[in-house]
Amino acid sequence: MHDASEVQWGFGDITKMNIYVCIKQVPDTETKVKLSSDNNSIDTAGIKWIISSYDEFAIEEALRLKEKNAGSTVTVLSAGPARVVEAIRTALAMGADNGIHVELPETADNNMAAKALAGALKKEAKVDLIFTGKEALDDGAAQVSQLTAEYFGVPVVTVVLNAEYGAASVKCKREIEGGAFEMIETPLPCLIAAQKGMNEPRYASLPNIMKAKKKEVKALKAADVGVSDADQKIRYKNFQLPPPKQAGKKIAGEPAAQAKELVRLLHEEAKVV
Repeated sequence: MHDASEVQWGFGDITKMNIYVCIKQVPDTETKVKLSSDNNSIDTAGIKWIISSYDEFAIEEALRLKEKNAGSTVTVLSAGPARVVEAIRTALAMGADNGIHVELPETADNNMAAKALAGALKKEAKVDLIFTGKEALDDGAAQVSQLTAEYFGVPVVTVVLNAEYGAASVKCKREIEGGAFEMIETPLPCLIAAQKGMNEPRYASLPNIMKAKKKEVKALKAADVGVSDADQKIRYKNFQLPPPKQAGKKIAGEPAAQAKELVRLLHEEAKVV
């Protein structure tokens, strides 16, 4: 472990790179979630979908690396139903060059998604570096990064706050428990899972939004990347919404009486004292 002040972070003078970013489309955090009629999934009608926020750090890091190394390209991948193309278009509007959509069912689990992403990467001519977010906002499982790297056959460093890129390796500063950090160096190609604070993601400009509509998004089926229903290891059922919060109570009277009543309520009803 090292003090952060000991390390100089930045982008080295590297040759042109083929950079890939794996992203997930998730419900907006302000969306009011409703359950399907059978309680085995969420009702997707009326949901506002966004790119998972940790994936935005991954996109930004890839774009900055591209800008420092002329001739590099950034390709964004996402696995899921047809709607995820919208998320890919958003990443293209931020500055990515190409997109790849692997069509998977709405119910696809982390293993199926990771195998699909790795299968799509294997179809590419050359992969130098892969970025992901450290986890998805909707399930918080933090599995896809590691599984994708395993299926693709490259090293992975997760929860990365800073990275120094060289011609053949990457030095990463990753966050661990207790407010400490690890310094890890890994050879290229590899997968880096970004943590909040790695950078400040940019907004898509209007001209880039218009350009994104014309950029290529390659469409792949599950079978094209070697994925089948057998690759789904987890199936969910019997979803339940959190119980509604109880209404607050207002205590009337003089301060002394209010304090006495508050203590009684905390002791007898809330049972916290």
